[in-house]
Amino acid sequence: MSFGVPAVDAGEVPENAALLDVREPAEWAAGHAAGAVHIPMGQVVERVAEIRALASDGPVHVICKAGGRSAQVTAFLAQQGVAALNVDGGMHAWEAVGRPLVSDQDAPPTVL
Repeated sequence: MSFGVPAVDAGEVPENAALLDVREPAEWAAGHAAGAVHIPMGQVVERVAEIRALASDGPVHVICKAGGRSAQVTAFLAQQGVAALNVDGGMHAWEAVGRPLVSDQDAPPTVL
């Protein structure tokens, strides 16, 4: 489900890729990909310079829970001239293909 934007499957995201998680703080805290950068969707416009810096060595891989919010952010970033790819299926797909999760809580990581 590419939502009409450049996309990549969760299992194809390179291990050293720039990964931008646009979910809300509670979703992030419950479980996220190690090494991801957290910028909630509502802060993307004001923090686009930070995101542009993430894309200095290659495309930013944008992820959310299922792929809808990240597709919107990917489209916005493309309009800003930032190379970005939507991670199809979001964190659900990330977890399903066995990619590691970490948590900011005292509980096992989970996708909210």
